[in-house]
Amino acid sequence: MKDRTSLDRIRDLPCFSNVAGIEPLTGGLSNESWLVTDATGRHVVRLGRDFPFHHVDRAREVMTARAAHAAGFAPRVEYSEPGIMVSAFLEAKTFDAADIQANAERVGHLIREFHKTMPHHVAGAGFIFWVFHVIRDYARTLKAGGSRMADQLPAWLELSGTLEAAQAPLPIIFGHNDLLPANFLDDGHKLWLIDFEYAGFSTAMFDIAGAASNAEMTGDEAHVLLEAALGCRPDPAITRSFHAMQCASLLRETMWSLVSELHLDAPGVDYQAYTVENLVRLDAALDQYHSTYGKTSP
Repeated sequence: MKDRTSLDRIRDLPCFSNVAGIEPLTGGLSNESWLVTDATGRHVVRLGRDFPFHHVDRAREVMTARAAHAAGFAPRVEYSEPGIMVSAFLEAKTFDAADIQANAERVGHLIREFHKTMPHHVAGAGFIFWVFHVIRDYARTLKAGGSRMADQLPAWLELSGTLEAAQAPLPIIFGHNDLLPANFLDDGHKLWLIDFEYAGFSTAMFDIAGAASNAEMTGDEAHVLLEAALGCRPDPAITRSFHAMQCASLLRETMWSLVSELHLDAPGVDYQAYTVENLVRLDAALDQYHSTYGKTSP
């Protein structure tokens, strides 16, 4: 915000009364968040514009956050206007990778309930999140923008096609589609979800595989998560789909970071370092996948 500081804009919001403190919240990769204390308590202010290059629409995000609260998964949205969303502050622990690993079954049950319940609460035109379309569209953006890794795009698109072909048919659900560890909160009694920028209709596999790959779960931890999220023991085809989708999740995160290198400049975020981190994890996941299933067959 160049014309007014974030602090001034937040302090002037009509939802607040006698603001006593405004503190920055760290951890976000693309958005600016603040903790505000006023006469009524504590609140989280999320600042962000539409990101067409990431398929992010803030009006849809606010609608989904309201729906997630109505369904019992997210804190209440107290106020919104273009570029701003204010939510109730939760006294809760923000998860890291180790917390996801230690709570694989709880996380799996939460994912399953979110998938089943959310379609009854979301409103408006349905948004589809299909990771393989996202990868193809990111490739277009990276090529047009002259990405420093544009020479890798043909190989990544070929890989994406192989991973997509490995997906077994599953029912359509409503997914979160950005299950980084920090998007889970634990208040000591229940788990909550936040950050719904990418939420939309999908299959369950991207959320399950994304949660596992983002938390760098072991094979045993990932199996517990998969079974809890599906509500049944997976057959070999579903298990293979899961392993392929873990690779697709990391490929998408790598390309997300490269697109962000071109278009974003979040304070304190080193997108090039994040790209390298995800490339390393992608290579490791592909080595594991290829050692199990081979390199050519879908």
